[in-house]
Amino acid sequence: MSEPSYHHTQKAPWFLLLFAFAALFFTVAWVTRAEPVLPAILLVSGLLMTVLGYSLQSLTVYDEGDRLAVCFGPLPLFKRRIRYDDIMGVEIGHTTFMDGWGIQWGPRGGWLWSLSAGKCVVIRRRRGVIRVGTDDAERLAELLKSRTGGQPWP
Repeated sequence: MSEPSYHHTQKAPWFLLLFAFAALFFTVAWVTRAEPVLPAILLVSGLLMTVLGYSLQSLTVYDEGDRLAVCFGPLPLFKRRIRYDDIMGVEIGHTTFMDGWGIQWGPRGGWLWSLSAGKCVVIRRRRGVIRVGTDDAERLAELLKSRTGGQPWP
């Protein structure tokens, strides 16, 4: 096993949208505090938006020696590890605004882990495809090809 050699963090401002929704929910909960149920629902929704906002501020991709780790942060609730020996092919692709951000099943098939539209690395595994959005696609693809023996995209 070789020494870990890759660590990259990408940041995007989309989390501010979640914080804005949280502030709106908290404000409406305060205004409607005399109601029996609505404020509780809004408070829970606001807390959820706050936690998601803290969780989706950045996307860090790093080498763990025998696998690649993909982690949103700084509150690390969402993390995915991809074993290098499970990777069958790698290529550089693109995501669009319509693909969205966060973690989701992508419209083109496979999982998407991304903070913004732009370049991504498409990782074909034995059990499906994962697209990792990054502003460092060339270096990440180079790392994955070197760790997987440079398998061509089938």
